[in-house]
Amino acid sequence: MPTAQERFLQLARSRIRMNFFMFTRLPAAFFSGLRIQSIDSGACAVSVPYKWFSQNPFRSTYFACLAMAAEMSSGMLAMLHVYRSEPAVSMLVLTLTGNFHKKATGVTTFRCDDGPLIEEAIRKAKATGEGVTVETVSRGYSSSGELVADFKVLWTFKAKSGR
Repeated sequence: MPTAQERFLQLARSRIRMNFFMFTRLPAAFFSGLRIQSIDSGACAVSVPYKWFSQNPFRSTYFACLAMAAEMSSGMLAMLHVYRSEPAVSMLVLTLTGNFHKKATGVTTFRCDDGPLIEEAIRKAKATGEGVTVETVSRGYSSSGELVADFKVLWTFKAKSGR
């Protein structure tokens, strides 16, 4: 019998299931073309293309679409670690800050390697019953490997009471 994390990874790696999830729960991400490129318990990579729906008037990817991909790369790791958790754990973005280094004119892939930090914060939230914050970093690279943007996402996790 697969663990909750293994089950979540199966769901996240299924393009059909993820497309359905994004279409029904994250329509802006779906229509912008966000795609999970890879995911495991430690890291997640999410790409966003430059296309009609994600463009800005300056012939590059709109900053909000870049921010969605950056947030999703850390958010999928958070979802992985809270999936079917006992007790259930709520998660919320507190802040999002970004720096832009190059114009995004093609596919930009954001990678977050903070799975262990997220897992530890969730473990601490469950043990203490208090809210725990963790800052994650997601860096976006062009297909040629140039740094396009980096984002810091401050997450908070709190174990839900068993009402």
